Amino acid sequence: MTKKIATTTGGHVSPFERIKHTNDAGMEFWTSREFAGVLGYGDYRNFEGVIEKARLSCFNSGHRIEDHFVDVTEMIEIGKGGQRVVKSVLMSRYACYLAIQNADPKKEIVAQGQTYFAVQTRRQELEDERIEEERRILLREEMRRHNVQLADAAKGAGVIQPIDYAIFQNHGYMGLYGGLKQEDIHRRKGLKKSQKILDHMGSTELAANLFRATQAEEKLRRDDVREKEAANRTHREVGAKVRQTIRELGGTMPENLPVAESIHKIETKQRKQLGNAKTAAKKKNE
Repeated sequence: MTKKIATTTGGHVSPFERIKHTNDAGMEFWTSREFAGVLGYGDYRNFEGVIEKARLSCFNSGHRIEDHFVDVTEMIEIGKGGQRVVKSVLMSRYACYLAIQNADPKKEIVAQGQTYFAVQTRRQELEDERIEEERRILLREEMRRHNVQLADAAKGAGVIQPIDYAIFQNHGYMGLYGGLKQEDIHRRKGLKKSQKILDHMGSTELAANLFRATQAEEKLRRDDVREKEAANRTHREVGAKVRQTIRELGGTMPENLPVAESIHKIETKQRKQLGNAKTAAKKKNE
């Protein structure tokens, strides 16, 4: 476990940054006992109630409690070189945000912490949104490329006419989406007929469909499938296997994942940002 201390733009080191830790994977966390100390809770038992309220808030907001609160034991010094094992909680930034919202508002440091974690949490949300957008663009482009390869493999299996390929694609969706056809998915997700399903998938759903497409292509070629019916059956079986894996891992079924903003809007926004950056760089060099 390592500790990382960061400063604000003004050079001031936040007391909450002083007690922030990062693990070997680069994940940041805070310990509840150090956190309680910064907030001025002399008796840790009084802070345990705050933690429980924060856990409840986490649950009510739809987040997994275990992703943000991890119960551990740690050693503390009790004087004259002695040590004692105590219970503590490792908290994510979001957990700290919830804890600070449930702490004693009469404490000045609590008010400071509420501002700090509100700002930092929003910054993290924006960063997560940026990463999600980049993942979506990457996966959508991969999906375009592999759909071409899947179509080629399907053609080798006798899926030649457009209507035949539409049926073939529907079999893949039915396997992955628990029997739902493309039009059913459109209706369930509230999409218009003119909107492409893949353009409104988040990265998790895109990744599942990309795995379906790549594995279906490979299986068609590997098994040397030569009949349309067999190709349809193969595509559905592969989709069903991907669905089974999601279920075994405890994931959300693709039909229940939220609809994402059109990827075309994200691509347009990124092109605009790139253009603005180029314009700014050109003016700077003039």
